[in-house]
Amino acid sequence: MNTVPDLIIFNGTIHTLDPRDSIATAMAVSEGKIVALGDDALDLRGEETEMIDLGGAAIMPGLMDVHNHHMLAGQMDLFELNVAPSLTLDEFLEAVAAWSQKLDADQWVIGGSWGSSLFSELNTPQALERLDEATGGRPALFKDDAKHNRWANSRAMEFAGITDATVDPDGGKIMRDAEGRATGVLLEAAGVIVEQARESLSPTPTSQVAEAAARGMEILHSYGITGFQDAAASLQLMQALKELDDAGNLHAWVVTSMQANDFIFGTHPLGEGIIAQREPTRSAHHRPDFIKIFLDGVPPAGTGAFIEPYLEGVGFPECHCGSTTMPPEELEGWLMSTAVRGISAKIHCTGDASVRLVLDTIQKVREAGLSEPKYHIAHGQFIHPDDLPRFAELEVTADISPSLWFPGVIAEAMKLVLPAERASRMHPNKTLLASGALVAGGSDWPVSVSPNAWEGIYGLITRKDPTGAFPGTLWEEEAVTLADALRIYTINCAKAMGLEELTGSLEVGKSADFIMLSADPFEVALDQLPLITAQQTWFSGQKVYDRLESLSVPVS
Repeated sequence: MNTVPDLIIFNGTIHTLDPRDSIATAMAVSEGKIVALGDDALDLRGEETEMIDLGGAAIMPGLMDVHNHHMLAGQMDLFELNVAPSLTLDEFLEAVAAWSQKLDADQWVIGGSWGSSLFSELNTPQALERLDEATGGRPALFKDDAKHNRWANSRAMEFAGITDATVDPDGGKIMRDAEGRATGVLLEAAGVIVEQARESLSPTPTSQVAEAAARGMEILHSYGITGFQDAAASLQLMQALKELDDAGNLHAWVVTSMQANDFIFGTHPLGEGIIAQREPTRSAHHRPDFIKIFLDGVPPAGTGAFIEPYLEGVGFPECHCGSTTMPPEELEGWLMSTAVRGISAKIHCTGDASVRLVLDTIQKVREAGLSEPKYHIAHGQFIHPDDLPRFAELEVTADISPSLWFPGVIAEAMKLVLPAERASRMHPNKTLLASGALVAGGSDWPVSVSPNAWEGIYGLITRKDPTGAFPGTLWEEEAVTLADALRIYTINCAKAMGLEELTGSLEVGKSADFIMLSADPFEVALDQLPLITAQQTWFSGQKVYDRLESLSVPVS
């Protein structure tokens, strides 16, 4: 490595977030890596070294996101209707009508998101008739806020062969009114029927997938994110990421989770079919190191798997607890067979029964002497108290997405289907940290409206809605400190993804992934944390985002 730095930044407060929480005033970078921190960095200056005076600004490692769907978010931003899930039904249909008018007569109307609390309003023939009118005869398919469920119009159902008599698919449900008429509301795997019909009629080219992935990363850079895990990658996305990296256009650490099963997206191949392409899609910055298992659904749809029943009288069968997508022996088969190949796993669980099944299965993997694979329980919103210590004991990461649990649309939807005390006890983050568990932060964007980690950090510390739209706190006893919250969104994510030797903190030898902040998080009032922005984002010693440049408008 060249001993003369390419870049030196100085005259600022550099929060390294190393094990000693060191603070430096200067940092030297050579060939994309950190070569010195502190006053010694200035002594390395050469004639060609670029010098950047921070003017007192605060610097920290690039933020990380252990759970998102960046390509889907890019697609929504570039190609789809993209509205907030807080809209009323009337407001949503108005947005659909306005968007549809811009499209060709037979073009699919796709996007979202409609809020989980609208289930009962959508599940009527009258609502379907209004949707048909709003879409002007075009086929249409819209995702809910969880991206697990769909609302299709009559023409889309016709293309997919869904009628009032269609049998529910395994893992899904075609919602009907009291007279047995399909309303277009499709739970879990039922939505895949229409997704697959749409894709067969109008295939998405890999070039569009790459464009969407690149756009997703541009947005992530604007929030200061330099490394992330895509939580449910298709083979097409993995190939697109490889192509981007080979062309020198992948400016982030990207870990992908290959879908072992799927009842949401309708992609293929799955399981061994996609695992077989793991190594051909690997590149310097793309690491297809995980499988993704959907073990249950989401509580508002009654598909999260719980130990105790849901509320009575909310549209579910008596003593309904939900169920897992596969029996214990199938889950064990997946985790054992991938573990011997060194493949890690991210497992979607929203109910405490699915969490327990995962922990029981991982215990068998560990007892078999397979210590290498990393395991993430994704979301884990509800965890039985008896299972909390097991995360640390079994080296299981709690993959948390604060936007899904601090007061908001999704938290309100939980209250409609779960007993009040249970609904209010989501994400015991402080208890998990105290037990020694690794807690890593994700956004689940675009399930969340944005990937803004500062909103998540604020939510972790206050247990409040950072936007102020929803009042109150949610289980405030589980609040964590600022220092813990910052680690949850940096080095903890790096450890969870197997990148801790490369990034996650600012240390000599690591990649120069850092952000210049609008304010020092250790110096501002607590209520100002959600307002912090990335002024600049750097990946591997290269500037990939500059807020001033993005705000500038050329004069014509």
